[in-house]
Amino acid sequence: MMFNRKNAWAALVAALCWVLMGSVAQAQGMTLADIAKLQQVGQIAISPDGSAIAYTRIVPRDLSVDADGRSYSELHVLNADGESRAFITGKVNIGGLGWTQGGEMITFLSRRDDDKYTRLYGIPLTGGEARVLAEPEGNIRGYDFSPDEKQVALVVAPPESKERQAEKDKGFSQIIFEEEWRANQLWIHTLDDESQMVAVDGSVQQVRWSPTGDRLAIAVTPRQLVDDTLMFQRIRIITPEGDEIGRVNNPGKLGAMAWSPEGDVLAFIGTTVVRDPREGRLMVAPGSGGDWTELMPGLLGHVWHMAWRGDEIAFISYEGVETRLGQIRPDGSNEQTLMQLPDVVFEGLSVGDDGSIALSASTPEHPREIYVWESQQDELERLTDSNPWLGDVAMARQTVVEYEAADGLVLEGLLIWTHDYQEGQRYPLILAVHGGPESHYSNGWITSYALPGQAAASEGYFMFYPNYRGSTGRGVDFTLSSQGRPAAEEFSDLVDGVDHLINIGLVDGDRVGITGGSYGGYATAWGATYYTDRFAAAVMNVGLSDKIAMLGTSDIAQELYLVHYLTWPWEDWDLYRKASPIYYADQAQTPILIMHGAADPRVDPTQSRILYRYLVLQDDPPPVRLVLYPGEGHGNQRAASRWDYSLRLMRWMDHYLKGDGGEMPPYALDYGLDEAGDDEDGE
Repeated sequence: MMFNRKNAWAALVAALCWVLMGSVAQAQGMTLADIAKLQQVGQIAISPDGSAIAYTRIVPRDLSVDADGRSYSELHVLNADGESRAFITGKVNIGGLGWTQGGEMITFLSRRDDDKYTRLYGIPLTGGEARVLAEPEGNIRGYDFSPDEKQVALVVAPPESKERQAEKDKGFSQIIFEEEWRANQLWIHTLDDESQMVAVDGSVQQVRWSPTGDRLAIAVTPRQLVDDTLMFQRIRIITPEGDEIGRVNNPGKLGAMAWSPEGDVLAFIGTTVVRDPREGRLMVAPGSGGDWTELMPGLLGHVWHMAWRGDEIAFISYEGVETRLGQIRPDGSNEQTLMQLPDVVFEGLSVGDDGSIALSASTPEHPREIYVWESQQDELERLTDSNPWLGDVAMARQTVVEYEAADGLVLEGLLIWTHDYQEGQRYPLILAVHGGPESHYSNGWITSYALPGQAAASEGYFMFYPNYRGSTGRGVDFTLSSQGRPAAEEFSDLVDGVDHLINIGLVDGDRVGITGGSYGGYATAWGATYYTDRFAAAVMNVGLSDKIAMLGTSDIAQELYLVHYLTWPWEDWDLYRKASPIYYADQAQTPILIMHGAADPRVDPTQSRILYRYLVLQDDPPPVRLVLYPGEGHGNQRAASRWDYSLRLMRWMDHYLKGDGGEMPPYALDYGLDEAGDDEDGE
């Protein structure tokens, strides 16, 4: 792909000049309201000839004018001149981007206007109205065209039967727990609007049509339950008629899969052992099924994106706090690094038939945008600018911190510095703990509604994002290092990181707060109870407090056992009890704000209720408040819930780390909707 960089950068320079001319005031740091209106690139798909990139732009709702809800997802196209054109915008939700082989049409999934279900659409690159390409009875979850494009394979989530719906209409709305699941179906749809269901034993999660047209690779689970989709996706090779002709017995978790151009090799991202908590091994298997081979067995990182580039495989590997764009042959030879930069984090990959590579990436100063890699260039250039107003915002410094744990293990983290830092002074710290723990922080954009690092820096805080043991990005052994030992070394790593920042003279040890979601919420509860003498404030989000009840109420019990606990409660009650924050409720003195989605299927909201109740029942309870968000699941998705969360988080930290502390702040909030919804600078 040869984008016209002159035109692309002329547009960016013009935007920068507009910002500079429009503001004579000194640039200010980021606010919570700024975070709430941030836009960013979502999915990307480069055209076969590399001349255009279709992408989605994630647009948060403006609460001053919009009804509450999730962010919108618009369709935009970047042309070879570096100019971005809006195709479908407004109150829309576009996903599943693709192209027809000739590049004349962009394909996508959406539920538009009066659609009852998610349908497959196509829109010409030259413009015009989108038209329906397939509309089965049910929501389309995935699709792939045959090589001649006369057929398309669809993964369809079928609706409830008419008989069952009629029963519900009469009031028989009972739920038969984990028995009323419906398997995702595989359908073959033709351009003549004829559809045929392909019989598959199990529930289909992915489908990829071979370049030869005679086979499909499908990922199948025994049931359509979350535990199954996490742990038990297995690859089968079938004919278009549904006859199974091969299998790939991949163990454990499974990511993306893709056929080689000749159809003789199937590449996929998986694991080599079922205990691996996160898919991240780049693997290949024969196109007819059979034994798999790991291409980079010594990789101290995780591969999460890959695509064929001619007869080699391009991939993005997450290594430490950095990412690497690489390429390797399917026999494991000729591994090479195409691009690796310390301050650019690759988050998406799309490869054209001509070898063009489009990337979505973020930096410490800017959320996810589109970049293009060209072999003759040593640097990447950003081709989109979703938030031109960010040019008028002073970004806090973000640096990589390396420190030793108590047992000598070297760990990494990212530190966002306070804006007003003066050498020799100490500042309050907010410790931001990631979830998983099979996740990690990379040195890109890490500010969000729940971990508002840049806004915290504007208010005089350091914010530290550590990659404790069990995190991804450092190979399989590192992710396995915390298994079977919950809340042991993994959480002492967090305190060691705080001590490091205290010892080098940056942080006031008496003004340290802790926050995080999911497993990070678990760490937060642990910090407020077991480590109560180390933290002056805590904000727990969808977190764990009772390991025994957690296993019995979560939708991922098998996953928890196989890749986290390695034992069942009835095999070691003591392990589960002593790894539960409520076990230490009687010693807790840290003021803790507990927030949870009331419809969370992953970590049941009873986890938050239990912790709240155990704490308030103490003779000398700490300040504790519980906030539940109706309809929200494992993390807030609606604009109002996110805004409420951000305000409560920072007010709690301000009150206990910078203010007088004592009694809790009032539970009512001033939402300042006019100010929060004002995106005048973003136009």
